[in-house]
Amino acid sequence: MSSGVSRTQSHSTREGKSPIAVLGAGSWGTALALLASSKGVPVYLWARRAEHALAMQLERQNREYLPGVAFPESLYPTADPEEALHKAQFAVVAVPSKALRETLAQLPRASAYVSVTKGLQFTDQHLLRMSQVIEAVTGVSQVAVLSGPNLAEEIARFLPAAAVVAAQDPALAQQVQRVFSGKSFRVYTSTDRVGVELGGALKNVIALAAGMVDGLRLGDNAKAALITRGLREITRFGVAQGAQETTFMGLSGLGDLIATASSPYSRNRTAGEQIVKGLTLAQLEAQKTVVEGIYTVKALHAWDRATGADLPITEAVYRVIYQGADPMQELIRLMSREAKPE
Repeated sequence: MSSGVSRTQSHSTREGKSPIAVLGAGSWGTALALLASSKGVPVYLWARRAEHALAMQLERQNREYLPGVAFPESLYPTADPEEALHKAQFAVVAVPSKALRETLAQLPRASAYVSVTKGLQFTDQHLLRMSQVIEAVTGVSQVAVLSGPNLAEEIARFLPAAAVVAAQDPALAQQVQRVFSGKSFRVYTSTDRVGVELGGALKNVIALAAGMVDGLRLGDNAKAALITRGLREITRFGVAQGAQETTFMGLSGLGDLIATASSPYSRNRTAGEQIVKGLTLAQLEAQKTVVEGIYTVKALHAWDRATGADLPITEAVYRVIYQGADPMQELIRLMSREAKPE
């Protein structure tokens, strides 16, 4: 590990910028690593599997998740968490929600974290956002969240995109903003961490429903109505949790929902389409790329049962995925709800 430490020091000194760590070498973690390293920031991209890290070191690309996108010189894949986190100004957490607790518990502590994992957990009658899980496991209070309409395949190829970073400490949000902002990626700051995080998590559930609409060939009117009412469901729930309503009209709400419910790159939209064509939950969970919406909808269903929250679209998606309900029957159920003002 001493060789890893000396490498970190030499990279930081030579390039004049403090390094960052990215924990998780999937498509999204790799895309963010590409953004920062393209600006000359030393980035240590930590992969859980040693063979994955070695392949990236040798090939200078992440062939598993983003084939054909070359790594800048200042991007350093590693399977050594000590090397990744040594002197990092912050650690980007791009680990799937289902593995977040276990993974962080095994890693050294960072001085600050940036969560880009879009999910929720229901534990001990509490619905937890990923930033809360990070705080609970690490004991570190400096945790920011970054979210927005951010499809990794496009960002990794430096197509124009924008995001918002939220933190209780404005200085941390501005620090993250400086690291990732560039010619192809514009980052805004916010103090509404609750809203930014909930928008990023809940839109995956609506995207699953949008994929079901696509799979059933129900048309653009149906999909537009679903997205609109889905945004209302997200907003109502978020405000009840203490978020600001205006946050859901921004990048981490409406923006992320549009991209995730519409794009062929969206794992959750694609998964919804596959479900109506017969793909099972077990098959979804076995895929290499994680469909966060299937875990978020399960957590929300548990919260709904415990509190009586009104989440009609979420409950319909849950019944289809976990109870084998017919998607068309769930649509009829939604369309037949009591008429009321918009």
